[in-house]
Amino acid sequence: MSAPLLVAGVDSSTQNCKLLVVDAASGRIVRRASAPHPDGTAVAPGRWWDALIAATSGMLDGVAALSVAAQQHTAIFLDAHGESIRDAILWNDVRAADAGLALRAHWGRERWTTEIGLVPTGAHPVAKLRWLRDNEPGNAARLAHVLLPHDWLTWNLLARPAEATTDRSDASSTGYWSVPGSGYSSRAAELAFGRPIASPRVLGPRERAGTTRAGLVLGAGCGDNPAAALGLSAGPDEIILSVGTSMTATAVSASPLHDPDGVVDDMADATGRFLPIVTSLNGARVLVAVARLLSIDLDAFDELASLAAGDAEGLCLLPYLDGERHPPFPSSTGALLGVTRSNLRPENLARAAVLGVAAAAADSIAHLRRAGVTADRVTMIGGGSRSRSLRQAVATLTGLVVVHPRSEEYAAYGAARQAHWALTGRLPDWQRDDGSVTAPDPDASWRAEVLERHADHGARLFGG
Repeated sequence: MSAPLLVAGVDSSTQNCKLLVVDAASGRIVRRASAPHPDGTAVAPGRWWDALIAATSGMLDGVAALSVAAQQHTAIFLDAHGESIRDAILWNDVRAADAGLALRAHWGRERWTTEIGLVPTGAHPVAKLRWLRDNEPGNAARLAHVLLPHDWLTWNLLARPAEATTDRSDASSTGYWSVPGSGYSSRAAELAFGRPIASPRVLGPRERAGTTRAGLVLGAGCGDNPAAALGLSAGPDEIILSVGTSMTATAVSASPLHDPDGVVDDMADATGRFLPIVTSLNGARVLVAVARLLSIDLDAFDELASLAAGDAEGLCLLPYLDGERHPPFPSSTGALLGVTRSNLRPENLARAAVLGVAAAAADSIAHLRRAGVTADRVTMIGGGSRSRSLRQAVATLTGLVVVHPRSEEYAAYGAARQAHWALTGRLPDWQRDDGSVTAPDPDASWRAEVLERHADHGARLFGG
C-alpha cells in the first residue's frame, strides 16, 4: 500500500508556533507539534523562525506541501539587505495609537473606509510606519521593506529569494492595501512614511509561493483569522468568534462591506472573498488573570462562574487589561465596578470576568450585523471557547446559537487546507465536527442591563 499524501499547516501565533500534518485525502490530523514564542509586544523575528524550526523538526517526513498562517498586523522592518532593523512590533502593541489617530485625522474616516476599507489604529502597520518615522529616524532611514510574519517565514523557508510574497488577507491588514481596489495604495503608505516602501507581491489564494530546496511546495500563506475561516470551511451563515490572546469576530462575505463608522475592518479572506472583522485586544487572558487571582485552574474557574447569579449581582469587570482597540480605549485599564459587601464573592468575580468578555464579544458581533452581516449563529474557537460559562454568556448576550467545534487549531488546519490547494489545484472538502451547541438562556431577564452596564461604564471611564 502506498503512503498517504500528506500536507501541513503552520500557525505562527502570538504565543506559539503550531504545526499540523494532515492526511490530504481525509483531512485527518496525523501529527502535531508546537514550540513557544516569547512574551511581549515587541519581539525579534528570529525568535519566530527558531520556533518554526523547532516545531517542524523531524515532523515533515513525507509531507508534500506546507502553508504558513500567522498573526496579522505585526510589522517586521527590514533594510535593503533583508535584515531586521529592530524588533518587530506586534498587533497588540499600543505605542502607535497616536500615530493612527493622526492618520485618521489627516484623511478623515470616510476616505479611509472608502479607499482602504479600514480606519487606522495603532495595530495596523500603516500606523507603525508613521510611529517609526516620528520616533526612530535612524531606523526609518534604513527601512526598505515591511513584511508581516507569514510573509517573512515563507520568505525564509524559500532561502530569501529576491522577491518576497504575501496574500490578499495579510496585505489587507496593513492599512496601505485597498480592499475595494484590490491593490497597494502608494498614497496611504507615503502619507504614513513620507516616501515609498517596498511591499511583497500579492499571490492568489491557490498560487504557490515557491518550492524549498528540499522539494516542499509552499502555498501562498495567509493571516491567522482568514486561515481559521478556511479551516472551518466557514460560510456566510456564521460569525466566527475567536477567543485567544485577543478576541476577533469575523464573517465570510462575497463582497466588501463598507462600515462608515470604521469599527469593522473590511479585509480579504484566504479564498478570494472578504472577511470583515472587529478586533479586541483582550480575550481569554482576562479569564486566566482572574483565575490566577483566585488561585484556581481554568476548569475550577469555569465551575465557579456557573455558581453565580446570571448578572453577577451587579458586579462589573471592564476587561481592558492590556489597553483596548475596540472599543477605542488604547490607554485604558481594567476596572471593577459595582462592588458591595454582599456581592464581593469569588463566584461573582469569576462571573463578572466571563460577562466582561462576553459583553465585548456581543458588542463586536452587533457591529458586524450593523454593517450587513446576516449570520444566524456564532462559531466559537480558540482557547477561551473551552469555557462553558463563556459560551453560554455569549449565546445569551447575543441572542444567537453558539457552536463549539471539537478541534481548536483551525488556523493551522486552514493553512494545511491551503497547502493542499497549492499542491493539487483543488480545495479539499474536509468535514468538520461541530461538537456542542449552546442556545441563549430564554429566562435571562438581566441581559439588556448587563450590556448597558458595560457600555456605560466603559464610555464614562475611558471614552474621553
